[in-house]
Amino acid sequence: MRSVVIRRPGGHEALSWAESQDPVPGPGQVLVKATHAGVNYADCLVRMGLYAAAKGLYPITPGFEFAGTADGRPVFGITRFGAYSDRVVVPEGQVWPCPEGWGPADCAALPAVALTAYHGLMEVARVRPGETVLIHSSAGGMGCALVQLCRILGLKSIAVVGSEAKAVVPKELGADRVLVRSERLWSEIGEVDVVFDANGVSTLRPGFEHLAPNGRLVVYGFAEMLPRGQASPRLLTLLWNRLRVPSFSPFEMTSANKTVAGFNVVHLFHRTDLARKAMTDVLSWIRDGKYKKVPVTVFPVERAGKAHQELESGRTVGKLVLEFPA
Repeated sequence: MRSVVIRRPGGHEALSWAESQDPVPGPGQVLVKATHAGVNYADCLVRMGLYAAAKGLYPITPGFEFAGTADGRPVFGITRFGAYSDRVVVPEGQVWPCPEGWGPADCAALPAVALTAYHGLMEVARVRPGETVLIHSSAGGMGCALVQLCRILGLKSIAVVGSEAKAVVPKELGADRVLVRSERLWSEIGEVDVVFDANGVSTLRPGFEHLAPNGRLVVYGFAEMLPRGQASPRLLTLLWNRLRVPSFSPFEMTSANKTVAGFNVVHLFHRTDLARKAMTDVLSWIRDGKYKKVPVTVFPVERAGKAHQELESGRTVGKLVLEFPA
């Protein structure tokens, strides 16, 4: 088995290539010969030593999603760490057959963002048809998933992107409006029912203020607190951005009749009932042509550090995926 290993937290050079014994599946488990692994911002946090769920687990192999074959069948799945490996053992309930017409790179890019978007909309925000959802970073993997699910669920989406060049992605996926982030952004938005925010600093307070009564601000990341393509975060920068994160008191939320909620879907990977329901619906939408592939950029696994650097830079669109050598 060949894996990417983080022996201790650090910069992009902390991702090293290692070999070990192949894992052996136990009762109720599946061995997947993986060819691809999805790259998520949480993987970068694991590398930096800033991901709470990874504390005490080093040396660690990062990664939450993968695609490959099991018993000769093309499959994809999720795991709580360990996906940056060409052999992955997971419970049977965390693996699904690849949709027809989807390659392994497309499949490796699917489950983490699809499950996160589904859970955020259905379980956290509890959206209703006709509501308006504001989506930050809508050209990224999670943003692409949210835009598509909003369209499928009968919601109106306002997609925010960082540049004109990125605007084409949410437009093609069915966003109702696409706005480029600028000083005029909030004057163009008006009231919305739900805000999905992974910026985590500058947009939280104005997002809350633009919620309609009974609105929900859903937080699932803090990208602005972290370095943009640098090897590792600077302590003073982290501290300064932490101080800039706004607070929302229960009194304020009650008075305004608004909700602030946060979640991390990796803590739900063991809830096979939730994952099964979400992926059953998503795979059904894929078969019906409602949920489309997103742009995927593939990196050889030996360049995992470069993939992290690109993702952290904020320049990418869609999903980044690692490919293992045959």
